[in-house]
Amino acid sequence: MTEGNAEKEVLIVASKLKNYIRAKSGMNTSAAVIDVLSDKVRDLCDQAVEAAKRDGRKTVMDRDFS
Repeated sequence: MTEGNAEKEVLIVASKLKNYIRAKSGMNTSAAVIDVLSDKVRDLCDQAVEAAKRDGRKTVMDRDFS
């Protein structure tokens, strides 16, 4: 998989997200939410990767997301 394809890949398990939102609020979830949330997850991951690089690591760790 190329990086270009990875940027458009869905990173969220739609059924899990929809079940969570329904259980938490009784609300439905628009299909568009999945793409928007995947974009946000990608942004968070990109920031975490940069934090790991700054620390000279090749492993992204939980602390890189804070």
